Amino acid sequence: MSSATTTTIVGNLTRDPEIRYTREGQATTTLGVAANRRWQNRETNEWEEATSFFDVVAWRDLAENVALSLTKGMRVIVTGRLEQRSWETEDGDKRFKVEIVADEVGPALRFATVDVHRVARPATVTDAGSLAEDGVGA
Repeated sequence: MSSATTTTIVGNLTRDPEIRYTREGQATTTLGVAANRRWQNRETNEWEEATSFFDVVAWRDLAENVALSLTKGMRVIVTGRLEQRSWETEDGDKRFKVEIVADEVGPALRFATVDVHRVARPATVTDAGSLAEDGVGA
């Protein structure tokens, strides 16, 4: 089941991104993000904190760039859509999982700096017959 719900989370990577390739050669990277929420309890005036954990999946070029650029502990911003998938265990039990399928993943710059390097893409011929770099347009 798929939904068009877009979400953005900010948090820290709980593990190094893991890249794999499908049989068709498509790159896919999975990562875990822990998002902390902190608030002051109005009754006790004490600070309280809760952590939510999210599984994120990235595909194709984004998957490769994430795997090459990010490591456990980094603070990241993830934007994507929520997707639910289901499967059956060997015992016949139904399982469900909601993941964020990433459209964009980047380092959060609130507490860090980063050097950005554009990935070179092979040149292609456009409809007009001129050369253009993929993703840039002529």
